[in-house]
Amino acid sequence: MSGQRIYVFKRFERFWHWAQAALIIAMLITGFEIHGSWHLLGFDRAVGLHTAAAWSLITLWVFAIFWHFTTGEWRQYIPTLTNVDAMARYYVLGIFTGAPHPFRATQLRKHNPLQRLAYLLVKLVINPLVWVSGLALLYYPSWRDAAGAPALGTVALLHTVGAFMMLIFLIAHVYLATAGHTPLAHIKAMITGWEEVE
Repeated sequence: MSGQRIYVFKRFERFWHWAQAALIIAMLITGFEIHGSWHLLGFDRAVGLHTAAAWSLITLWVFAIFWHFTTGEWRQYIPTLTNVDAMARYYVLGIFTGAPHPFRATQLRKHNPLQRLAYLLVKLVINPLVWVSGLALLYYPSWRDAAGAPALGTVALLHTVGAFMMLIFLIAHVYLATAGHTPLAHIKAMITGWEEVE
């Protein structure tokens, strides 16, 4: 491939991405242990690690929100329907037939239209669902007797639904990260910050 390299992902973005990934994976592993899916750490230790990872992730999200708004990077997540159909066709068929990628990243447009929609879903639906339900579970003794408070089972179910939504996003994200001009091109860009474009 002949092309050029552009600096797309800033240092904080890369730190935020990998730290968030590590914390989410830790929370998925400990969450499955809390649910009894396996026994690696023991219930009490899994709960402690899950809670510590949750607070670390919330702290990271607060810093990320601040960073996105102070740098103007929040604009990268404004959804657009322009070329969504082209991106969908590429991911469904074109990726398997060697079709050219219909989107070219730039410093001002890092994410393609489907990425923008997916990341917006994560930021506005999945993260708040996990965050609010997780805090409600953590502070259950404080609200359990409140009139109109949801039942613990309902909150736990919402937290589990949010966790599975995050797991599905994570699997899709890892798979699509290998859909560059080489299987590791996008992963390399998220490590170095430099994206190779035609």
